[in-house]
Amino acid sequence: MKAQDFQTLAEAFDDEIVTYSHVKDVQLPGGAGTMALITLDNDLDAKRPTTLGPTTLMELGTVLEQLHQRAAAGELAGVAITGKPDFFVAGADLSAVKSITQQEHGVAMAQLGHYVFELLGTIPVPSFAFINGVALGGGLEVALHAHYRTVSTTAGALALPETFLGLVPGWGGIHLLPRLVGPDNAITVLIENALNQNRTLSGPAAFEMGIADLLLEPNQFLDQSLAWAASIISGDPAATADVEQRRGRYAGIDEESWNKAAARGRAIVESKTSNSAPAPARALDLFEAGLHWDQAESARHEDLALADLIATDEFRATVYGFLDLLQKRAKRPAGAPDKALARDVTKVGVVGAGLMASQLALLFARQLKVPVVLTDIDQGRVEQGVAYVHGAIDKMLAKGRLSGESAEHLKTLVTGSVDKSVFHDADFVIEAVFEELSVKKQVFAEVEAVVSQQCVLATNTSSLSVTAMAAELRHPERLVGFHFFNPVAAMPLLEIVRTPDTGDAVLATAFALAKGLKKNAVLVKDAAAFVVNRVLGRMFGEITQVFDEGTDAETADNALRPMGLPMSPFKLLALVGLPVGQHVQESLHEAFGDRFHVSANQQRMIDAGIKGLWQESDDGTLAVPSATLALMDRGSNPSTSAEVLQRTQDALADEIGRMLDESVVAAADDIDLCMIMGAGWPLHMGGITPYLDRTGAAERVNGKRFHRPGIASRPEAEAG
Repeated sequence: MKAQDFQTLAEAFDDEIVTYSHVKDVQLPGGAGTMALITLDNDLDAKRPTTLGPTTLMELGTVLEQLHQRAAAGELAGVAITGKPDFFVAGADLSAVKSITQQEHGVAMAQLGHYVFELLGTIPVPSFAFINGVALGGGLEVALHAHYRTVSTTAGALALPETFLGLVPGWGGIHLLPRLVGPDNAITVLIENALNQNRTLSGPAAFEMGIADLLLEPNQFLDQSLAWAASIISGDPAATADVEQRRGRYAGIDEESWNKAAARGRAIVESKTSNSAPAPARALDLFEAGLHWDQAESARHEDLALADLIATDEFRATVYGFLDLLQKRAKRPAGAPDKALARDVTKVGVVGAGLMASQLALLFARQLKVPVVLTDIDQGRVEQGVAYVHGAIDKMLAKGRLSGESAEHLKTLVTGSVDKSVFHDADFVIEAVFEELSVKKQVFAEVEAVVSQQCVLATNTSSLSVTAMAAELRHPERLVGFHFFNPVAAMPLLEIVRTPDTGDAVLATAFALAKGLKKNAVLVKDAAAFVVNRVLGRMFGEITQVFDEGTDAETADNALRPMGLPMSPFKLLALVGLPVGQHVQESLHEAFGDRFHVSANQQRMIDAGIKGLWQESDDGTLAVPSATLALMDRGSNPSTSAEVLQRTQDALADEIGRMLDESVVAAADDIDLCMIMGAGWPLHMGGITPYLDRTGAAERVNGKRFHRPGIASRPEAEAG
């Protein structure tokens, strides 16, 4: 076999961004001989990551074939591979992979990667990977095939994210990683990190885990890597002993530890996806069986798994969610005005000093590095809010996330007062007070009386009318909705709400602030509950209604498991807080009528001080206490799980169809983006609308799909 044997595969992809393999001979220090150094570079600007497509792999394979010949002829003492500045390799080119429609192309893509990477691992001289930056997926797998690895302290984003993306590590990662770092660490990388919002390892963390043999500072990283490689090639006792000692930690892996790690992986998959995503389960199947496979047999099974998963609707939905939404649409929000209209923000005011207000103050101070002042109705509340912010800064300092100097500076930026006149020189004031329209209107009247005419006013309301809040302002054009999600620091979504009066400069300022806060903004029309809470409210309404009708709690709460949601409805309601959930539901019912069910039984629980439907029993299991059930007035018309699921699918398709007809957002893509970023709905469902297309709910209810065929599922499947 030769790399060029895959020419037919490469010809099937005409939009690949090619990464080139630049080779030069380097004379190693100490007379260790000649090393062939391969630098992977797409020859584009510094911010464009290098990726692996079929043409890239063929070129790298051809280079490695030639180096095999030179090594066999005694011309080389070693071979090394590295990347352009800040990037080792950022993984497979998903744009190329998503265009695969034929099974044989999927198998060929997997086989090509295995063939090329194994050339690095089987070359008859020591091979090295100098990990100088991002090493994701296939990029990390390249490094795993090398005999030795160095990593920079500043190398970020080392990971095998394939199960997050609807695939499996198909180029040797599942086989090689556990044999290098141990099975439990391998599960952390393969499953736990991937399914925890695509978490990655830093260079130091990768070194500590055992992925790399040597950790180096970025200054002179390449020179020091070459010097260390020379010591390994020369057989320096200290260098080789250190490697052997570090790798010895995981020698002699036993079946018990392997199976224990696999079981932990299964539990994580159950918790994160409710077993609704095919990729993590397939990866664990390969991992479990792989204990008894050699590398060649593992590769054969990886080839088939990768080809199978590439053909799934879940993979296509994931690519839609990841590439089209998170990587593209989130960075170029639909409807955002010209950023040149944005006003400078040099001081921020926050009305309120409770938990949400304090989180906002910390976010603004930390990300914008501008003064932030909190106000509330009494000094005690103000002091408590400022103390929360200062305490959170101290925690970041203790964890090494801030320097002492930075922490002290941040503390000086956040102050408090009971007098709203402190907002006189603020450029942006946001309220985070009680969710009551009259209270918010009073707040804005007081704030408008003291701020400058150019000051932007914002509300963090989750469900109330922003237009109504602005109705009595002297300058209603200055008010905009700025809806964060809890916890503020972690949730990436910001719903920016435009009223009919909101000015373009105000809106541009809001979008510029969102970017400065490192949030992804979606423009939303002023309609009750906007996007995320409206979709969740319709879902909650269906589930609480079937429970009120007589469906048992376990059936009602678990019926949506095939949707792969991060948390079941009743558990999420308990986390949000029953009073908060009830208030939002009442607002939605008032705005939209009976299609948003308001549960009288939920109100009875609130009145009784009950925090949630499920309570933990003495044996650790969850159950609904008989005392809770005794409070309720429920019907005798239970539904099956299948009935609850279809009923909810149809309700969501109906509500989203209405939202699009009302132009709440520009397109279905924005609904999906909001649900992924604001509610953690799964990528393998594409958020929600591709799932509703796939299950037929969109056509059942609206008579049409949300997306044209091929967007997030196979065209032939949709045509059928």
